[in-house]
Amino acid sequence: MLRIFKQYRPNQVARYVKSYFRGRLFITGVGAFEFDCGRLLPPKKQDTKALNVLSEVNREIQLLSAKAV
Repeated sequence: MLRIFKQYRPNQVARYVKSYFRGRLFITGVGAFEFDCGRLLPPKKQDTKALNVLSEVNREIQLLSAKAV
């Protein structure tokens, strides 16, 4: 399943990744990502912006998991 986000909102992306657990997504202006086990995986083309997005979204996922407990 591929989801396209037209605008980058870390919380929205984190909720999507956490709920679907495995798949692919695309963020306009940033690039494509894959996720597995409820976490974003590093993109094939590693640039600074994509890696910053990766860390920010994974941090949001951790915060969502902490709130759920």
